[in-house]
Amino acid sequence: MEPRPPSSTGSPDLLGSRSPAKVYTAQAPAPAYMLPPPVLPYMYGATPSLSPMPTPTFMPGPSTTPSTPSWDQAAFLAAMNNFTLNNNEATHCTKPTRSKRVSLGVQASEMVVASEEPFPAVHKCSASHRSDHTVVSGLNGTLLRSRSAFPYYALVAFDTGGVPRLALLLLLAPLAAALYYAVSEAAGVQVLVFAATAGARVADIESAARAVLPRFYAADVHPEAWRVFAACGRRWVVTATPRVMAEPFLRDHLGADAIVGTELATWHGRATGLVDVRRGVLVGERKVEALREMIGEGNVPNVGLGDRRSDYAFMRLCKEAYLVPGTPVDAVGADKLPKPVVFHDGRLVQRPTPLAALIAVAWFPVGFLLSVVRVAAGSLVPMPWQYHVYRALGVRITVRGAPPPRPVLASGRTGALYACSHRTLVDPVFLSVALRRPVSVVTYSLSRLSEILSPIRTVRLTRDRATDAAAIKRLLAGGDVAVCPEGTTCREPFLLRFSALFAELTDDIVPVATECRTSMFHGNTARGWKAMDPFFFFMNPSPQYTVTFLDKLPAEHTCGAGGKSSHEVANHVQRLIASALSYECTGFTRKDKYRALAGNDGVVAAPNKGT
Repeated sequence: MEPRPPSSTGSPDLLGSRSPAKVYTAQAPAPAYMLPPPVLPYMYGATPSLSPMPTPTFMPGPSTTPSTPSWDQAAFLAAMNNFTLNNNEATHCTKPTRSKRVSLGVQASEMVVASEEPFPAVHKCSASHRSDHTVVSGLNGTLLRSRSAFPYYALVAFDTGGVPRLALLLLLAPLAAALYYAVSEAAGVQVLVFAATAGARVADIESAARAVLPRFYAADVHPEAWRVFAACGRRWVVTATPRVMAEPFLRDHLGADAIVGTELATWHGRATGLVDVRRGVLVGERKVEALREMIGEGNVPNVGLGDRRSDYAFMRLCKEAYLVPGTPVDAVGADKLPKPVVFHDGRLVQRPTPLAALIAVAWFPVGFLLSVVRVAAGSLVPMPWQYHVYRALGVRITVRGAPPPRPVLASGRTGALYACSHRTLVDPVFLSVALRRPVSVVTYSLSRLSEILSPIRTVRLTRDRATDAAAIKRLLAGGDVAVCPEGTTCREPFLLRFSALFAELTDDIVPVATECRTSMFHGNTARGWKAMDPFFFFMNPSPQYTVTFLDKLPAEHTCGAGGKSSHEVANHVQRLIASALSYECTGFTRKDKYRALAGNDGVVAAPNKGT
């Protein structure tokens, strides 16, 4: 590449005159024997020659036809020409400052680097009039903000194998990263798949994908990619993530029509930790093969979305293709998704990045010993002292409102009925701690271990309306009773539909809003061993419980004195508690939750088993 002599634009005979800028073009290389002698520039500070510098002439080579620049050649030429035109100070007598030279050099290099991407950024894609278009997108780094899939493998590992499997994943994560960058993307993915799924039942992996992953996926959706993805009528996803992990969220919450991912190799209902050899890990050309199987011959998707070089292959099959940059952005709000995540399961609270997962594994043995101490203190210490004991053990308890006084039981009078929101199994325990006296509680299902360790009286309900009403009336005749009309717990800021049975039994109803905050482990589960619920809650370093006593229902809002129906009273109580907590009322029931998370109706067939 040689400078092409332009027409004269100055007076090079005069000292201090400015020579024209050089323009660079792509030329066919000349043989070595035909190259002109080098022209040595004078040094800064030397006296320049007053005679005009002769224009170098070149002997014609074998070919005088310039070669067609490739895309990277053209970008380099444009950058160099821009650099030369802006660097006129560097010629002859004016010496440029160092900052100016650095700034121009950075500008030229940035132009070359920016031109290396063969596709435009996704924010340049119009989302208008695409209802009949087909979009094909990647997952990690494209539809999701995070390029790393480690947190999702960690969630599956902990849910299917607990702390030992999560520790194994952490041990193999450096190997996976090394293989990913030094060998191939497929090799790194295979290590993660092995650590997270080897030996696990396929049904458990599917259950984790349905109940655990959606909440974390939904909190990581990329706004620009979702804008384009949602605008298209047909939505397809191709991903290196195992299909069994990604499919429930993509279909149920993002409305994807087809998902193609890495298939797990199985044996007798268990994952071997390997991938299906027929397709392998879906990266690079394997995504192209999978996409061609989906679209068939002669069909071309309208839009392709990707984020890395291994996506370029399938993106080139699309009429339009856009890259999702890795710049930090805020995730799409939960209210912007087609279906918000109301129910979710799993024990981990935080997104398990490598650091968060390492802290959880290291804390687990310490936290379990601490939870045993806290559970023992709740079972052995008298109720009036438990508030101070829990505070000393790191459990923060906040009481708001005016706790009602102890009832005076006389002829024809009964105790108060506390209608509580339901966040964890220990809601009635902290209600009793706030009242400084034990309160009986009725439950639908409780493990035998939890009944033994409970510091308050627990009574099982039979789900027979007449039998359960008679049992609650007997308890009210002996004192205060706590009920959770939702019938099950909910982690998100929603209240499930309230059962109306409690409203028919008494007019002395006190709504109570309970709220808990944990930093590491959830204290409830729909699919795990429920006997461990209080232990997981107390394993958190400093769990917090807030108990808010609302005003007792006035007589005009009750069934007896006010003539209201039980459903009207139940709905009114639900709205009062939702307003106090800034939650949203829903019509979901216990049955809806268990069907979504566990695939059953939530009925414990054998009450003597802690399941």
